[in-house]
Amino acid sequence: MPAVSVVVPVYNSAGTLALLAQRVAEVFDSAGIDYEIVFVNDGSGDSSWETIVQLSQGSSRVRGLDLARNYGQHNALLAGIRAARGDTIVTIDDDLQNPPEEIPKLLDKLGEGYDVVYGTASERQHGILRGIGTGLTKSALKVAIGSDIAAKVSAFRAFRTHLRESFTDFQGPYVSIDALLGWGTARFGAVPVRHDARAEGQSSYGFIRLATHALNVLTSFSTRPLRIATLIGIALTFMGVGVLVLVIVRYFTSGDRVPGFPFLASLIAIFSGAQLLTLGIIGEYLARMHLRVMDRPPYAVREEYSQSER
Repeated sequence: MPAVSVVVPVYNSAGTLALLAQRVAEVFDSAGIDYEIVFVNDGSGDSSWETIVQLSQGSSRVRGLDLARNYGQHNALLAGIRAARGDTIVTIDDDLQNPPEEIPKLLDKLGEGYDVVYGTASERQHGILRGIGTGLTKSALKVAIGSDIAAKVSAFRAFRTHLRESFTDFQGPYVSIDALLGWGTARFGAVPVRHDARAEGQSSYGFIRLATHALNVLTSFSTRPLRIATLIGIALTFMGVGVLVLVIVRYFTSGDRVPGFPFLASLIAIFSGAQLLTLGIIGEYLARMHLRVMDRPPYAVREEYSQSER
């Protein structure tokens, strides 16, 4: 059994996979650590799967999973994590922005007694909107896992494989690996790592996808939005009582009435907006309950390839 499993979610990255596998091999071979690389093809539209098969044919340390369609990065990671055979799992993106040469830093930090260690970039090669989206996701994670480590979360992580036992039975279309890891431990650590420019192509994770992921994390792994909706309802109830008191006091003290249409229109807009917001939050939770009742899986594997399974 390998000591370390390197799990790589792959999406339209045929041009970087061979170099990534080579650099990972050099890192572990020089350190004398047994390893495997698990490439998970997440419905790529290019020749990524064919490249993974070729790499698997050339090395017994490379394995490949081909998902039935595109499920998303975290769903693909979950498939690779469940298939990993090493005592420790390292997750890394396929675009070489996280240098494989930095993996020993994560493993060394893990040896200090942590269960999960993130590689935090000192300077990220992202645009402004991507940065805002990343910030929203980390804020949602902070709520979901209840730890300040959320500010240092990244896709470059190392953790002990036994943690996956805490989410063995997890079934659902919305996946957050970091929230799932938070179910199994509170011992998180982080270490600064280098962050390079993307080797080729453009990231498919823009502001909209990151903001959507943040919403999914909040409503799938936390009840905080429901509590916020409750607080909004309580606050507006007090506001309504306050307005009623104002109207009565003005009528009995001065005989004046509160100005009509503008005042009434403003109140209606405020209360209607609050109602729609609350209904929207409840609807998000109902939608997730509906999908869970349908027992929709987080992924489906079309094919698995490795030398040992040929």
